[in-house]
Amino acid sequence: MSTTKNDQPDMKYLDFQAEVGITKHVGGFAATDELLSLCHIEDARKVLNVGCGIGVGVAYIARKFGCRVVGVDISEKMIEWSRLRAREEKVEDKVEFRVADVLELPFDDDRFDAVIVESVLAFVEDKLRAIRECIRVTKPGGYVGMNESFWTKAPSPEMIALAQDSVGSSIPTRETWQALWEACGLRDRTVSLRQVKAGAEIKDRLGWVGQRWALRGLGRMLRLFFTSPGLRQSIKKFFGGTSLDTMQEIGYGLFVGKK
Repeated sequence: MSTTKNDQPDMKYLDFQAEVGITKHVGGFAATDELLSLCHIEDARKVLNVGCGIGVGVAYIARKFGCRVVGVDISEKMIEWSRLRAREEKVEDKVEFRVADVLELPFDDDRFDAVIVESVLAFVEDKLRAIRECIRVTKPGGYVGMNESFWTKAPSPEMIALAQDSVGSSIPTRETWQALWEACGLRDRTVSLRQVKAGAEIKDRLGWVGQRWALRGLGRMLRLFFTSPGLRQSIKKFFGGTSLDTMQEIGYGLFVGKK
């Protein structure tokens, strides 16, 4: 891990999100609603949300559909935020959270009626293995649904380097995602590809986190910025590297299949 001039660790993007208590995915609640509809969540009794972040999706599914939802995330800090969110949204009796890696989910085969993944596999190097692990824990006849980002055209070497440095993985192109989905082994596969619209995306991200949580996160980010001088470059890197022009080169896809 690289360090800044003050010998403080150069923070990765996911670590930064966990520290300030924010997460996001492209498309906001509209994309989530469409993904849940394609996965027939209204018929599900037990759902797994992989990479649950601060627990927005878990609480939303539990509250809207009344089913049992398990949220997993590789970050212990994110799981702490998820539990807080569940308490604040009064869905504690319907949800469960565990620290887990998508590459090795701690569940038996054929466990869940649906597995939902949003903005997770862009941060995982072995994407096909992650997809197959999600399929493994899905019941026969159940659905796997993913909302993931892709480059709409080949990125510049500078953008590839920024993504690798920030998230430790490479964001795939549209063609790569489609090839991965074709190889996953699910049946009745559907793919819906979208272009990110910068203005709407900013609004969607705020709506996903929620105004109160966004304000809390902003306060924690400012405190981190001013009290941890060695981490300022990391914060500048995350926000300076994602311009409106860059957003125009990002798309996202809803990938759904039946086991």
